[in-house]
Amino acid sequence: MEMVNIHKVYPDGTIALRGVDLEIYEGEILGLLGENGAGKTTLMKILSGLLKPTKGVIKIHGDIVEFKSPKDALRYGIGMVHQHFTLIPNLTVLENIVLGYEPKVKGLFIDMSKAVEKLKKLMELTGFKLDPYVQVSSLPVGFKQMVEILKTLYKDVKLLILDEPTSSLTPIEVKQFFNALRKLKEHGVTVVFITHKIKEVLEITDRIVVLRKGRVEGVVKTIEANPPLLAKMMIKLESKPLLKTKHAPGSDILIVEDLWVRGDDNRYAVKGVSFKVREGEIYGIIGVEGSGQKELVEAIVGLRPYERGRIIIDSKDKLLAYIPPDRTIEGLVLEMRVYENSELGIHRFFTSKASIIDMKRVIEHCKKLIEEYSIIVPDIKAQTRFLSGGNQQKLVVARELSKGSKLIIAVNPTRGLDIEATNSVRRLLLELRENNKAVLLVTSDIDEALEVCDRVGVIFEGKLIGEELAEALTEEKLGLLMGGVTIS
Repeated sequence: MEMVNIHKVYPDGTIALRGVDLEIYEGEILGLLGENGAGKTTLMKILSGLLKPTKGVIKIHGDIVEFKSPKDALRYGIGMVHQHFTLIPNLTVLENIVLGYEPKVKGLFIDMSKAVEKLKKLMELTGFKLDPYVQVSSLPVGFKQMVEILKTLYKDVKLLILDEPTSSLTPIEVKQFFNALRKLKEHGVTVVFITHKIKEVLEITDRIVVLRKGRVEGVVKTIEANPPLLAKMMIKLESKPLLKTKHAPGSDILIVEDLWVRGDDNRYAVKGVSFKVREGEIYGIIGVEGSGQKELVEAIVGLRPYERGRIIIDSKDKLLAYIPPDRTIEGLVLEMRVYENSELGIHRFFTSKASIIDMKRVIEHCKKLIEEYSIIVPDIKAQTRFLSGGNQQKLVVARELSKGSKLIIAVNPTRGLDIEATNSVRRLLLELRENNKAVLLVTSDIDEALEVCDRVGVIFEGKLIGEELAEALTEEKLGLLMGGVTIS
């Protein structure tokens, strides 16, 4: 398969691709590497029929093909799993997977037993364990990602495009997922693996194509690649190392005592959890997706009632800074303009006594955030959906930190971000710590927990089974605790 001289210019004038040539060979796992906004997702949306190129052609076995929709691409066996979920929340796992491809008897009746049988085989192959009859709305982010992958595989694709597929998975799940990709390759499936994570692309791919600012920066066989080479191609500069200075934390800002919280299925998802977060400290909570961290955070920020226990926030601030796990659903309204999203939740700061929002002040505020946090936007009046995933995340982080709150709760704040953006967010968290802010960091990234946290609590099946100083932990020890293995 070839993509020849692909250009893409969006209606607002944003140039996403500038003459990209790409070859994909049958039976390979191709890594498409690049920072946020490099054009990776746009390129693959064109290949999967979701977008039309402004210029350029697609060839399959030398023949030019034109895709008017994803269905056209599926006829050629091309399917894409998007980073942002396309699931229907009030349908079950099984219903989402077979939607539009329901197995029928005599063309009239739906035979769900056949669908269940096929789904079970796919779960055996991938190692994903899901209840086919549970409603998708009740699933944590990592499990929704699994549903998306199974949904695409169900359509018997020959070329599987994965957009940041590990961004919602824990390290244990990533290893399991990579094993599944290797099995798929053995079964004749070609894979395009979109990512910004150098470590992962070196582990799972055969070849790597690096995109930068809408152009191909380089193509290299994985066995000939190394982290410094790929980083240089991706960002053209070396990132500054993270520095975590030693200093004594202050008084308790957040106290959680013997907290019990029920999940959507009315069972206890959080079981007697207790911990404290002090000013000048980053306290990390880490665990396998679905261990109760979602319900715990929702209880703390007031989105979910708790049945027993206490939550005490010792702060005069009336606004809580909260960076949610899903920027597109909980953090932003993608159809709204960039400057409008910059004031969500803090609009009263820009409102006159006559309840009229001073848009001039809002725009000034937005411009300040863009400059301070290096957010790349085509125009502050552009719809937020035209921003790359990384810049959308930066916008959420910038808005929440602009509240000036004493307590910041961040849930997987670097999920889906490239090297530069990830380090930028982690530096911001460390700066907050230096400025005596209290940070509760809920993450599924072991490296992140060890790099920026002072103390780490491990949550497993709703219980906090271990709490240690980050400096006393290793990647192996943390991984075992996440798997429920307590270490004496």
